[in-house]
Amino acid sequence: MFWVLLLLPAWAFAAIACTRLCLAAVRATAADRAARAHGHDRDLTLYETAFLSGGPSRVADLAMVRMARQRRLLLAHTGWATVVDPRGRDEMERSVIGAIGPQGQSRIAPVRAAAAGTEAVQRLADRLIGAGLAVPYDTGTTVAAGVRQVRAAAVAVLALGTAALLMPTPVDLPRFQIAMWFALPLILTLSCLAIARVEVHPYPRWASPTGQRLLGEVARRPAGDGDEGSFLMRLAMRGVRALNEPELRAAFTHRDAPGAHREH
Repeated sequence: MFWVLLLLPAWAFAAIACTRLCLAAVRATAADRAARAHGHDRDLTLYETAFLSGGPSRVADLAMVRMARQRRLLLAHTGWATVVDPRGRDEMERSVIGAIGPQGQSRIAPVRAAAAGTEAVQRLADRLIGAGLAVPYDTGTTVAAGVRQVRAAAVAVLALGTAALLMPTPVDLPRFQIAMWFALPLILTLSCLAIARVEVHPYPRWASPTGQRLLGEVARRPAGDGDEGSFLMRLAMRGVRALNEPELRAAFTHRDAPGAHREH
């Protein structure tokens, strides 16, 4: 009967993960209704669009590229950022300059990470979360996190069931009956994932359902040909790799070769 000791955690994993996903979906629905009730259907700023589309790192990317386009920050294809104008025009730009440091030059990757974690980005996130447009990104209680937990639970149930089937079979219990006992929590997790796929997909990581609708409205707007605003909006929506400028993409994706020296 040792297989029962494997069945109990299988049921526990499945039940806990599915419960968390259901609670996250209920909270997301309640937040969406509250956002609708308060009439949060408005135009998004560039920084808000960037956060709802890609989170804090996307906001940092937008601030750096915006400064680079205005020749106030140099982004080298070798992965270095150099300050040209130390006067930031908004708190996001000032966060980027502060992350670069007093020497005025730094690698882009640590600048991006530091700028994404500044108080300016946190205040932006708090405003969007308070308005019902973003989901709390510092907890594991979102729908996306719940889906990941249910997927992990399904894998755990499958692994525990396989281990139970590989054990010596009790003479009074056929192997297929053991498989049926483990099939029940597996069916529970897979059914929960299927329902989530139908009801709440795509699983929001940054934007709430209301925020996703606003992003959809932004995406449907006609883009200007070569317009600076359209360029920055495309960056905010899709990230640096979606841009058609190879040097910018190289600046953000550059990796040092072993033994590489600092650029002066």
